[in-house]
Amino acid sequence: MKLLRLAKNVARSLSCISWLALTLLPGHTLLASDSNTIENSVVKVFSTIRNPDPSRPWTKQPPGEATGSGVVIEGHRILTNAHVVRYASQVQIQANQAGDKLSAKVLAVAPGIDLAVLQLDDESFFDTHPAVLRANKMPEIKDAVLAYGYPTGGAALSITKGIVSRIEFVPYSIATSGLRIQIDAAINPGNSGGPAIAGDRMIGLAFSKLNQANNIGYIIPNEEIELFLADIADGHYDGKPALYLESQTLENPSLRAYLKVEKSTTGIVVQRNYGDRAAPVLQRWDVITKIGDMAIDDQGMIKVSPSLRLAYQYWIQRIAKDGKVPLTIFRGGKSQSALVPVALDRPLVMPELAGSYPPYFIYGPLVFSKATIEFLGVAQARAAARPTMGFMGSPLVTRFGQPPRMAGEELVVVSSPLFPNKIAQGYDSPVGSVVRAVNGTKIDNLKQLVKTLRDLKDEFVIVEFDQDESETLVLRRADIAAATEEILSDNGVRAQGSPELLAVWNDEGGAH
Repeated sequence: MKLLRLAKNVARSLSCISWLALTLLPGHTLLASDSNTIENSVVKVFSTIRNPDPSRPWTKQPPGEATGSGVVIEGHRILTNAHVVRYASQVQIQANQAGDKLSAKVLAVAPGIDLAVLQLDDESFFDTHPAVLRANKMPEIKDAVLAYGYPTGGAALSITKGIVSRIEFVPYSIATSGLRIQIDAAINPGNSGGPAIAGDRMIGLAFSKLNQANNIGYIIPNEEIELFLADIADGHYDGKPALYLESQTLENPSLRAYLKVEKSTTGIVVQRNYGDRAAPVLQRWDVITKIGDMAIDDQGMIKVSPSLRLAYQYWIQRIAKDGKVPLTIFRGGKSQSALVPVALDRPLVMPELAGSYPPYFIYGPLVFSKATIEFLGVAQARAAARPTMGFMGSPLVTRFGQPPRMAGEELVVVSSPLFPNKIAQGYDSPVGSVVRAVNGTKIDNLKQLVKTLRDLKDEFVIVEFDQDESETLVLRRADIAAATEEILSDNGVRAQGSPELLAVWNDEGGAH
C-alpha cells in the first residue's frame, strides 16, 4: 500500500509537466501543437447506452444512442467526459474526415468530475493521430479560446471561438467539487469531451453549457485532468482529496466576538464534519485560518493570484499528501497547527449510483431497493404527477445530503408500484416509501432487510414505513412465499434479487 501511495504521489507531482516530458522522449508518439494537427486529434465518440431504471431496478432502460467528442492524449489514450460513455455497452470513435469507426473500451472513469479515458482495440490509429499538448498553467481571464468538437447540427468537426470568462471552484455534483472554467465560445450537445485550446495548447475539456442561457459554456481545466490521470496511474480511480464540512463565514461582528477572534484573524468557521475521519481533529466553532501557508479570508476564499480568488476547498486538493492536509486552526483564543485527514469521497446516506446499477430484492408484490440521488429524481417526478403521494416527513427529504449515521447505513425504499396480486388487495402502493421496520426490527440497509425476511418465523410479515400518513402492510408469510415465483414469471423478471442480495437470501444458515 505504501508503494502504491508513493507511486500516486510521484505521478501527481509529475503530471503537471507530462506534456513537456513526452516531447523529450525519443521515439514517442508525435504531439499535436498546431491547428491542423489538433483537428486530426479530436474524435467523435459514439456510445450505445443502457442507463439504470431506478423504478424498475431488475432491468435497464432501453438502449439509446449518444454522441460526444474526445481528444487524443499521451499513452495511446482518448480523453472524454464520463457522461458520454457511462453505462455504455458499446463505444466507437471516428476521426475527423475519416470514414471508419473504431471500437473502443472504457479504461477508467470518474463520474464525479465527469472524466473518462478510452482505449482503442487498434492502437495503430495513434501513429497518425498524435496526442494534443496540454498547457501547464491555468489560463487568464479574457484569454482567447477555441472549442473543438462534434455538436449537433452537422457531422463535421466544429470549431467555435470565444474567451475565458470566469474561473471558479464549484460543486460538480452533490459529492464532488472542482475547478471550472467558463467560456463564451458556443458549446452545444455533442461538444462534451472536446478540447478547449488556447494558443496551441489544450486548457481543458468541454463538459456542459448553462441551459436557457446564451454563450455560457463550461470546461474542465487541465489541473483537474492531471489529478484524474495521476489517480488512475495504478489502474484504479480513488477520488479527489477533500474536507467534507459544513462551514460558515466569519464576517458577522457578533460571531467574531463570540469566538473571541482578533481583528487581524480571518478564516472559515467549522459547523459540522461529514464522516468521522476529521472528527478527532476538527471541532464545531473551530476557525480554519490557513491551509498550508495559504490564508483564508472571512468569506472562505483564498487568493491564488492577484486576479483570482477561489473557494478555500480548492487548496486542499493542491497540497493534500498521504491522506492529510496541514491546517492552522483558531480555537479557544489560541492558534494551533494540525494535520487533518482528508477523504476521497463524501459519505452520503443517499449516494449517487456513479456508474453502478441499483441493487434490488423482490418479496411477493414488493420491490425493495436503496435510495440514491437517481431514485430521488424519479420519486420526485412521480410525486409531482400524483399530488396525493406526498413526501411529508420522508427521510428522502429530511436526510438529503446527510452522511450515514452508522457504518453501512442505507435508506431502503419500495422502488416500484406493487406487482398486481391478490395478496396485496386493498393496500395503496407504497412506492417511494422508506422502510422503517419489519416485524419490529429496525431496518438499516438492504442486506439486513433480506436477512430479516429470510429468518422470519412469524405467520405474518409486518412492514412499517418512515413517512407521515403511510399505511402499514400486513401480509401472510406463506402467501408471499407462494406468490413470489408466480409474480416473477408473470412479469418476466429473471431473478428475485441482485446477486449480492440473493447470496444473503440463499445463505444456508437461513430458513425461508
